[in-house]
Amino acid sequence: MTGPRYTKLADSLPASVPFVGPEAQERSMGHAFAARIGANENIFGPSPNAIVAMQNAAKDIWMYGDPESHDLREALAKHHKIAPTNIVVGEGIDGLLGYLVRLLVEQGDAVVTSEGAYPTFNYHVTGFGGELHKVPYRDDREDLAELLVKAAEVDAKLVYFANPDNPMGSWYRGKDIEAHLNAIPDGCVLLLDEAYIELSPADTAPAIDINDPRVIRMRTFSKGYGMAGARVGYAMGAENAIRAFEKIRNHFGMNRAAQAGALAALTDQEWLMTTRKNVERARARIGEIATKHGFKALPSATNFVAIDCGRDGTFAKSVLDGLVARGVFVRMPFVAPQNRCIRVSCAPDNILDLLDAALGQVMANLT
Repeated sequence: MTGPRYTKLADSLPASVPFVGPEAQERSMGHAFAARIGANENIFGPSPNAIVAMQNAAKDIWMYGDPESHDLREALAKHHKIAPTNIVVGEGIDGLLGYLVRLLVEQGDAVVTSEGAYPTFNYHVTGFGGELHKVPYRDDREDLAELLVKAAEVDAKLVYFANPDNPMGSWYRGKDIEAHLNAIPDGCVLLLDEAYIELSPADTAPAIDINDPRVIRMRTFSKGYGMAGARVGYAMGAENAIRAFEKIRNHFGMNRAAQAGALAALTDQEWLMTTRKNVERARARIGEIATKHGFKALPSATNFVAIDCGRDGTFAKSVLDGLVARGVFVRMPFVAPQNRCIRVSCAPDNILDLLDAALGQVMANLT
């Protein structure tokens, strides 16, 4: 009796996932977290209209979702003032990252990212045999200029750049990104991950011609719209690039109820504005909590705040472990010097009260 004959590439890869989910940690601990503020989820939740739309769609869940996501793409096109042919909808940005890497990256191809940036992108690149080249952060921001220099140096096919950034919450103004576009090497695509754009300052999004073949932008309903569990994302770019996704994407990958919920969420911009205000208040409150306990909150254009613990990664990990032991789920960056921080999701005051109390107990034990 024989087993599967795996590809050489699959055999060479470790059995791993980019993140250990809070559910896995809860199973290991034997109890649930009191405060789930580590996964960059929008705890303020989706528009009530989106919830109703998903509930109403449940009776038709026996049907596959529209493989073209027609209604949602039409609405997104109107929202962004572009053509529906410039948009593809997928299973969150994570799913779209996998499709884009599959389209562009073969074994041995060079791909550039930042050291310590979003690990799911790296997971897809290595899964298709790409060779990752990493550039350090500069002043807690991804260094776009050096990313593009590295891309030219290694003849990269793809460069990953998040604005605003995860895990630091930092950001560039749109015009500063525009100033670097002509540095994109020939034959290279700049992947602009804008997952948090709805929560950032108004001048964060660059003005880029949608038909510029050098750039593909990705956005999501997981953050500002509060629908992380629905897994709805979309990519925008030149029509030929977007059409290429049709060759390899899962045409029935989109959940029918999630499509309905995203459409309802998009049309409720008033709720999004309320969420923005809630997030801004929560960022300020997290800053106050950080200062109270001797830490420093870094500026953020996202729905989370990186808290500088003031020492090294070992100390930050001890703070994180202390919080987790007290039922407060947070995360931290993986790479120095960013790993001097812990990362805390924005949340209502009653949840942040738990953070405040737990952090006080942790610091009493550590000092």
